[in-house]
Amino acid sequence: MPAVVEGTAPHTPRQRPAPRPTDGPGPRRRSGPALTGGLWPYVLVAPAVGGMVYLLVYPLVRAVLISLQDFRLRQLITGDAEFVGLRNYRTLLSDPRFWEVVRRTFVFMAVNVALIMVIATLVALMVERLGRAGRTVVLCSLVLAWAMPVVAATTVFQWLFHSEFGIVNWSLTSLGFDSFDRYPWFANGTAAFAILVTLIVWQSVPFAAITLYSALTTVPQELYESARLDGAGSGRIFRSVTFPMLRPIFMLVFSLEVIWTFKAFVQIWVMTRGGPGDATTILPVYAVQTALSGQRYDLGSAASMVTVVLMSGVLVLYFRQMFRQEDDLR
Repeated sequence: MPAVVEGTAPHTPRQRPAPRPTDGPGPRRRSGPALTGGLWPYVLVAPAVGGMVYLLVYPLVRAVLISLQDFRLRQLITGDAEFVGLRNYRTLLSDPRFWEVVRRTFVFMAVNVALIMVIATLVALMVERLGRAGRTVVLCSLVLAWAMPVVAATTVFQWLFHSEFGIVNWSLTSLGFDSFDRYPWFANGTAAFAILVTLIVWQSVPFAAITLYSALTTVPQELYESARLDGAGSGRIFRSVTFPMLRPIFMLVFSLEVIWTFKAFVQIWVMTRGGPGDATTILPVYAVQTALSGQRYDLGSAASMVTVVLMSGVLVLYFRQMFRQEDDLR
């Protein structure tokens, strides 16, 4: 204990005075609670909504208006189009060529979608059974095929089936099929239709196969083991285990492929422009032909609206099926 010097008071530690209540910074007042609480999220979303309205809704509304007008080359220049109501739709629906194009469109869609779904399912099942190295090679190949631009892929197929310099004719002639020497593939309607189906299937299978493979990885392996213990074969396991578990994904991929093949335009326009004759003309190509060849932009817009309505019907069927499945699970 330290000694206390005589005449001095013992040293005691100084106590800090208690802080005086001051008007320090308290909780900040909300300036504009309506802006921060209710309006601010809408302000953030507004640019995206505005862009979507400008790029999607405005062209759709404009096409609907043109389909209800007498809109030809003169009206395109002067802008004084006259409303004619549903006259363009009556003209379109009374055209036998239009109904032939509709029939061909559904045949084209059905063939493409059936081949895409079957091949994609088989590829997904194969990838699931491969080892890591084989799976990596197949998935990388699918991604590269999927990433190829549509115009580039279409141009490659044109070169492959070229009548004079195409590798397909050269290969078939080398194998002894002399009838394919300088064979004009794109002058034959059935051959051109088959080439376009091959091209679109080749472009669409990667997305469907990768999506289905990703869904297959979520199926519990215990279900497969239980099915095998019960003596089920591969086909029975797929029908009773795999497909019921992945039915929503199958329906989603099916609906997307229906829409994508239904509105296929670039491949057909670049390769055949709908020919020879009308052998490869489907609704989107028919709409462009009608608008450009005869400057009947009103009939072309009406054909486009019919295409939109038909595709919307596919979406309605898909959503009804999806909501029905959700109700069954509850």
